[in-house]
Amino acid sequence: MTNPLHGPITIFSPRHLPSWMLLAFGAGAVNAVAFLASMRFVTHVTGTVTRLGLDVGAWVLLLDYAIVLACFIAGAMASVLALDGRRHRGRRALWSVPLWGVALLLSSVAFAGRLGAFGDFGGAVESAGSFLLLSALAFAMGLQNGAVSTTTGLAVRTTHMTGPATDLGVHLATAYFAQGEGRVSALRGAGLRAGKIAAFAVGAAAAVPLARSFEYLAFLLPAGAVVLATVLSFAESRVRDAEIVVPEPRGARSTCT
Repeated sequence: MTNPLHGPITIFSPRHLPSWMLLAFGAGAVNAVAFLASMRFVTHVTGTVTRLGLDVGAWVLLLDYAIVLACFIAGAMASVLALDGRRHRGRRALWSVPLWGVALLLSSVAFAGRLGAFGDFGGAVESAGSFLLLSALAFAMGLQNGAVSTTTGLAVRTTHMTGPATDLGVHLATAYFAQGEGRVSALRGAGLRAGKIAAFAVGAAAAVPLARSFEYLAFLLPAGAVVLATVLSFAESRVRDAEIVVPEPRGARSTCT
């Protein structure tokens, strides 16, 4: 995106910070429920790519995990196509569309699972039903990650925590040596990363008792978190206040969070 929705001012504003926490909370909940349902994590691709290596020789399983990986990538692509497609036709981007899609997908997974589309909750691992579930969730998480990173100029990610954990350490070390505004900026960046890590963990913790009681319907929890974040920071009726993009100093390096 050449003109992201959220720039440095709005990313750290009190109005929009809760949205990044809500989206990380939702991703943590999705990961926890997916694990309880199929013994596999799904919001990031590290484990999936590892499975591709582990399953060399077991070609059917390797293909299944390759499909899950492809679904995550397809979700990220779909988010950009949905946003930039209108812009290339000279129309205003509908910033909220990809995230509404995430909420719809998670809700659909919840009810489809309830109706038996994926088999028993916590049943056979690496069954056809579990891969169908993982593929649908991977697409939803790719859609979320693509939408958030695109609308923030690649500055915020919410479905995986390796990058935020690395950046947290980097910002804390920077704050140790920096002074004045440099230290304030580093601590602000560290606070964002620490908040997302905490929100992800809280989302997972909140989802566990729901999954044990309501099984697949627990996916309605992250769907609700995505809806709330979308209303707060992406709905078209609230875009005008958010569309403040502050250009970075020449030569500045973009950091993914």
